[in-house]
Amino acid sequence: MSQEIPKKIYIGLIVILLAGNIFFFFQYLRVQRDAQKTIEAVKAQKAVNVKVRDFAELFIEKVLKAEAEIDFDTRLILENTVRDIGDDEILAKWREFVDSKTEPEAQQKVKSLLSLLVKKIKSVPNP
Repeated sequence: MSQEIPKKIYIGLIVILLAGNIFFFFQYLRVQRDAQKTIEAVKAQKAVNVKVRDFAELFIEKVLKAEAEIDFDTRLILENTVRDIGDDEILAKWREFVDSKTEPEAQQKVKSLLSLLVKKIKSVPNP
């Protein structure tokens, strides 16, 4: 009989250890899935950041540094670039800038647009 108690203890320990291994295996899988989602979100945010940065550089170069009226081709390039970002908020700010009626209003809209662009680049994705 004294021999049976240790067997039961060993079997109990083995069952507990197996259950623990199974639990931790599923926890590992969950963490792996979450990590993959985070990696994908970061990659997507980096792609958006590159587009936003490229638009900002283009905007600064072609609009803010311009010494003459912006030609149609440049406007078209800017419009296509901002649409390519795929961000409705940025597109709305762009529309506000384009629809400005006066120079002071346009200057205010430029500040707002550039501020938003910087904010978008700095934003951290939520996976």
